[in-house]
Amino acid sequence: MSNHHSILGSLALGYTPMVDKQRLIEASRLTVFPLRPDAKLDAAELLAAVQDVWPAGGAPVVLNILNEGLLKDLLASPLPKNISLELPSFMAGDASLAESLAARAAEGLGLILKGRPHGAMPPGFKQVVLDLDEERANAAGTHQLPAGGRLLFTGVHSAADFDECFRRGAQSVLGWPIHGEFEAPATPSAKTEIQADLQVIVELMSRVDQGEDIVRLEQTLKRDPSLAFKLLRYLNSAAFGLPVEVTSFRHAIMLLGYPRLKRWLALLLTTASKDHNMRPVMHAALRRGLLLEDLAKGMSDAELRDEMFICGLFSLLDHMLKQPFDKLLQSIPMPERVRQALVDKTGPYQPYLELIHAIESESVFDYRSAAEKLMLGAEEINHALLRALSKAAQLE
Repeated sequence: MSNHHSILGSLALGYTPMVDKQRLIEASRLTVFPLRPDAKLDAAELLAAVQDVWPAGGAPVVLNILNEGLLKDLLASPLPKNISLELPSFMAGDASLAESLAARAAEGLGLILKGRPHGAMPPGFKQVVLDLDEERANAAGTHQLPAGGRLLFTGVHSAADFDECFRRGAQSVLGWPIHGEFEAPATPSAKTEIQADLQVIVELMSRVDQGEDIVRLEQTLKRDPSLAFKLLRYLNSAAFGLPVEVTSFRHAIMLLGYPRLKRWLALLLTTASKDHNMRPVMHAALRRGLLLEDLAKGMSDAELRDEMFICGLFSLLDHMLKQPFDKLLQSIPMPERVRQALVDKTGPYQPYLELIHAIESESVFDYRSAAEKLMLGAEEINHALLRALSKAAQLE
């Protein structure tokens, strides 16, 4: 994403994935909060910003627009097939909109009802998103969905919540429980050390950190040919942007140098898990690293930029490796400022993690608070977020 969209200065954006029962990412949900309720917002400009990340014919995206005027403008706009709109039940049941909604649904626009319908599902709606806590308190019984209809849940705070959603009939869940400390398994495994298939990456990171020569590094990498292949695939991706094709690990070191190589080994560490439960976590970690890297673009110190990337990327490592950060960081080399953020919840990078939490929680109040602490404008944050989402999609 390289285009500039001034509308992003008038919004707070939240992001969450739509996850199916197999822990695969089906779609992305972008929540849009106007920062001023009286602001006149251009639906076409918002749509252009969205399509920079999710172009027509590409991956599906759900727009959750928390402004009635902007939502009505989008309903009246030509939308590509990969964009769906969430509508609150009061709008979906508005008689004055019924004809328009039915026509848009007939054209193929995906309409998602937010909240329980008042009676039967409105015509044209085949998906409904419900809050888990509200459903627990609601004894109304089963959900009457049309043929082929889909039930989605939000408000998941734990792995147990996630499983409960599917027992309640969900096809997908919006969000994944990644905030707070990792959840220890109910039956602790006797194996508490870092998984064997990740040991080569950890060892390689340590050797790079110590500045060992290229021959020793190559010998370590050769113990895991699949890792070498994955590293070269990352380095040759469009998102990495190298001017020439990287043909060998030695070539990569010559082009990158040790600091940037260490950064991409960190990426491999957070995407190498074979546990399917970790798919949404790896998905989130990559986007966190790329977002912090983008926000750090203006910093003159390249070391700080690389550290911010690693800080975002490693911020979910405790979930992935099922160990607390203070133990994990005994074996994985970590810059001191990153250690402060992840272990002590202090230091210069901690406010950036608070911003990430606000975006992922889709909380406009927390978004404002975090932006003020960092003295960042909404336009800068939102452009960085959309660029990170676009770059992450290129890497996967």
